[in-house]
Amino acid sequence: MTQLLEPHRLEDYRTKLDELRLEHRDLDDVIGRLSEDPYVDQLQLRRMKKRKLYLKDLITRLESKLIPDIDA
Repeated sequence: MTQLLEPHRLEDYRTKLDELRLEHRDLDDVIGRLSEDPYVDQLQLRRMKKRKLYLKDLITRLESKLIPDIDA
């Protein structure tokens, strides 16, 4: 059975999704720049990469909530 989201909840998800995508994109830029620096703190870089993966997972979960289930 398909469960539709309430309009206000749908807008909350979309807003959160936009915020997460922006943070993910920003982290990607920072990681790219820091990766070129031979003196970068590897621990900090690793933490940023983990955060980026975590954000990607959250984005994927929110996107799946926005796509309604289709009965086959």
